[in-house]
Amino acid sequence: MDYHFEEKFEQINFSENLNLVSEYENCQFINCDLNNLDLNDVKFINCEFIECNLSNTKLINTSFQQVEFKNCKMIGFNLEECNQFGLNVNFNQCILNDSSFYQLPLKKSKFIECSLQNVDFSYTDLSNSYLSNCNFSNAIFDQTILKQANLKTSYNFRINSNENQLKGAIFSKDNLIGLVEHLGIKIE
Repeated sequence: MDYHFEEKFEQINFSENLNLVSEYENCQFINCDLNNLDLNDVKFINCEFIECNLSNTKLINTSFQQVEFKNCKMIGFNLEECNQFGLNVNFNQCILNDSSFYQLPLKKSKFIECSLQNVDFSYTDLSNSYLSNCNFSNAIFDQTILKQANLKTSYNFRINSNENQLKGAIFSKDNLIGLVEHLGIKIE
């Protein structure tokens, strides 16, 4: 079993050169290419990914505990397949288009200035999450728990208040159209 502790990986194309195996704790990945990589069963604990490409990675039973993603390209990032034990992730200025967070416990997660187009949040628990200035164009919210979530500055979302839990969620008057569109109401 390979165990990496407090290591920094910079400008590495893992897709061509190396495979990530076993466990990484308190590690940084900076400007690395992990595109299409098999990360099945890998553990990331208290790690940080900065300006990395994690598009289309395979995430079956992958552990993400206290993991931060900053300025990463993560198209097709299907986190729904990961190990949910201790799952704690935050995203800052990431492109997460065409990804899936289906049925995940993401309480208190942060999504800051992210592109979340065509993302599936069905049955996801986003209670007390902070979703700031995110583009939710064509994102799916179905039976999603958004209690106390802050979407005040986010936009392009369509959330049916009858099919999702919104108690205490924060919205601005500028983005209310996404909450009432399903009612056939016109706001001018």
